[in-house]
Amino acid sequence: MRVLIVDDSVVFRSQIKAALEGSALIEVVGSANNGKIALQKLAQTSGVELITLDMEMPEMSGLETIREIKKAKFPVKIIVFSSQTTRGSEATLEALRAGVDDFVAKPQGENATYENAATRIRDELLPKILQFVPSAATPTKSSAVVEAATPKPTPSVYLKKDIDTFIPSVIVIGSSTGGPPALEHILTELPKPLRVPILIAQHMPPVFTASLAKRLQMISGVEASEAINGEILKPNHIYIAPGNFHMSVVKIQNQIQLKLDQNPPRNSVRPAVDTLFESAAEIYGPRTMAIVLTGMGEDGLIGARAVKAAAGAVMIQNKESCVVFGMPGAIYAAGIQDGIGDLTQIRTKLRKMTN
Repeated sequence: MRVLIVDDSVVFRSQIKAALEGSALIEVVGSANNGKIALQKLAQTSGVELITLDMEMPEMSGLETIREIKKAKFPVKIIVFSSQTTRGSEATLEALRAGVDDFVAKPQGENATYENAATRIRDELLPKILQFVPSAATPTKSSAVVEAATPKPTPSVYLKKDIDTFIPSVIVIGSSTGGPPALEHILTELPKPLRVPILIAQHMPPVFTASLAKRLQMISGVEASEAINGEILKPNHIYIAPGNFHMSVVKIQNQIQLKLDQNPPRNSVRPAVDTLFESAAEIYGPRTMAIVLTGMGEDGLIGARAVKAAAGAVMIQNKESCVVFGMPGAIYAAGIQDGIGDLTQIRTKLRKMTN
């Protein structure tokens, strides 16, 4: 993967370069200290496949640079670096809507020292770049594998459910890379009031999940919020797992409540989709509807098996509409999905199930 680094900080550019040069699958072909120079280099340097882009730069902001890249139709993947603030998270969501492929929260506080930042960049940025390299296994603890082609599904041992007639008591959704725009698409203008609660585990750090909840409330017209530990689950509400917390459902004295914890990451992530899906399957059984959207890795596969074992239903996003077909692809390869479709098809079915 041929990478161009764009950041106004010479220190941060050097940190990114040092982190990336440790991989034999990545070649750093240049750098730029602002968006205008980046556009010039994209026009002059052949074969650039991906750029890392700071969102806050002089001359031309990250968002302006993204729009110019899309306007010029440069065939590059874009991963942005964003500050872990409300302003930074909201700008990142806007960048994702503009066509950015993924993002990394910039190191801050005690993590901003040169050594800590370089380590964090290597651990977080490398897998996000390598998810776009066909057949590349990331050389980090995440061990995420990118599907080069749609895997052949194996025969399912579970009874298939008819998605068109399925009536759920809860809807659980898992997503990662490309997830925020996908969630916005399927949750736009939901029927009101929602007959059931919707619970979402999106791989995002703290602050970003709060901004996502705010955005989803605006586009869906349904109350949405970060989950609170011990909160009683109710219909007509969208709950988002807070960054760095697993979210699950538990039954206490005949009331279904939300549980948040910081147990070890699963699939190298927290929140984990598997944790949410497994708990929903245990509480709601055959009335559980699980949806897996775009994302790298296999988070959600174990949870989807639990949903099917409880006689629930599983729907996945198709490869053609995914940014990364990792998470839904793992379920497809296992042959346990009851339905598959693009975001518009999923939205149509979701509206019918929640009405």
